[in-house]
Amino acid sequence: MTVTVREITTLHGLKTFIRLPLNLYHGNPYYVPALFFDELNTLRHDRNPAFEHCEARYWLAYKHGQVVGRIAAILNHKHIEKWGQKYLRFGWIDFIDDETVSAALLGAVETWGRAEGMEAVHGPLGFTDLDREGTLVEGFDELATLSTNYSYPYYAKHLASLGYTKDTDWVEYEMTVPHEPDPTIARIADIAKRRYKLHLLEARNKRDLLKYADELFDILDESYAHLYGTVPLTRKQVEAYVHQYFGFVQPDFVPIVLDERNQMVAFGITMPSLSKALQKSHGDLFPFGFLHLLKSLKTFDRFDLYLVAVRKEYQSKGVNAILMDRMNEVFLRLGVKKVESNPELETNANVQGQWKYYQRRQHKRRRVFIKQLNP
Repeated sequence: MTVTVREITTLHGLKTFIRLPLNLYHGNPYYVPALFFDELNTLRHDRNPAFEHCEARYWLAYKHGQVVGRIAAILNHKHIEKWGQKYLRFGWIDFIDDETVSAALLGAVETWGRAEGMEAVHGPLGFTDLDREGTLVEGFDELATLSTNYSYPYYAKHLASLGYTKDTDWVEYEMTVPHEPDPTIARIADIAKRRYKLHLLEARNKRDLLKYADELFDILDESYAHLYGTVPLTRKQVEAYVHQYFGFVQPDFVPIVLDERNQMVAFGITMPSLSKALQKSHGDLFPFGFLHLLKSLKTFDRFDLYLVAVRKEYQSKGVNAILMDRMNEVFLRLGVKKVESNPELETNANVQGQWKYYQRRQHKRRRVFIKQLNP
């Protein structure tokens, strides 16, 4: 029977689009669903500020009357403007192990790309670098995280057979927290503090952190600007991210380094792993899913590292050690055993160099694929 691909234009269809992976990965112990309200806010044209400079279309694939796949396509005008690449993004791609399904989904994206004069299609990517990205190519027996996709091994095989090739890879590490503070990290941190007159923000509550939210995203844009596929965030996007995520943040989990004028120099964002809680809640906060998340925020032995950023003029000067030393202290106090790095570009030697102080293993790899479009 042939595959039918239908574009999603209704809220009901969008909810079906978001829920598809729950059926596709049912019973898989490594898949972690995204938070449903996050996905809805990201994909709705009337809620995501990225639509001020992006266009997006969504499709579902049907076979034998059943939904068997999904895909999103994003035309990000800021990416074209910044990188000079007439590329169309695809993301939110999931499908059964049937090449007629994957071909039909990607075919819909490629057709739109040609109609818009695009030269290539690449992904999986989101609207911004803070969305889930990449297709898993290593680590299929490792638990995913809140911020990462899980993919079956056949995904990459389908993409390759359809003419898609590697554009870039991200790697991920699992670190073991040492039983006592690392004296080398502590020494480097102390030297950096004294040499550059730096200190840590001693935040007492979330309000103390919110005062620095704008600076945090400014540093993020500045330090990540050269990384693959990044585009600068607008003020409305920053406000949306603050509103969406800062409710989960605890002062202990967000070390912030300040200079002598109390201007932000660097920050890190970490959180207890929510993977198991999201599995139990199926990505829903209600009616009882929030209870699983609250429990994970209070009882844990694993942490996820989400973001680390340092102002350009302070990079390679030991400032990262200040963040690492503080987090080592927090991890030891809270009884944390393992930390997930989450994705980092395989070419980002500066970030990977930080992990040399830890017992570690590179346990996952995810890939962005690209395909040139013929006119």
